[in-house]
Amino acid sequence: MNQANIQTRVATAGLEEDIEQAVRDFAMYLTESEEFQAFEIAAQNLRQDMEAQEAIRAFQEKQSSLQMMLMLNAVSPEDRQELERLQQAFIAHPTVAAYLQAQEDLTAVCQTVAQMLNESTGLSFSAACGPGCC
Repeated sequence: MNQANIQTRVATAGLEEDIEQAVRDFAMYLTESEEFQAFEIAAQNLRQDMEAQEAIRAFQEKQSSLQMMLMLNAVSPEDRQELERLQQAFIAHPTVAAYLQAQEDLTAVCQTVAQMLNESTGLSFSAACGPGCC
């Protein structure tokens, strides 16, 4: 192995350590952020709220039963109205609303950090993510 290869490996190892440390720092920052803490609490509250869980389940069951008809845009006005009513019922539930707001706030933080990473590295992290990514 020549000196150039050794220098490249040493530089790469140092870069990898810097990246690993940056990832650890980011993870620590994120888990200690108000937004993450609020999201964790909201998620726990949602899991424990049986009324909210029932509202979600009712909507999902109706949506699942109409899935094929929805894809074909052939749902009756009555079924569409019932589906919308069930959706509004679960979205309006205070525990669900708090969860959705906490999720939105956390997503905004992740998007801000991703933008900062994009600008500082010249890489597009959002392009590497699939649907549902920050």
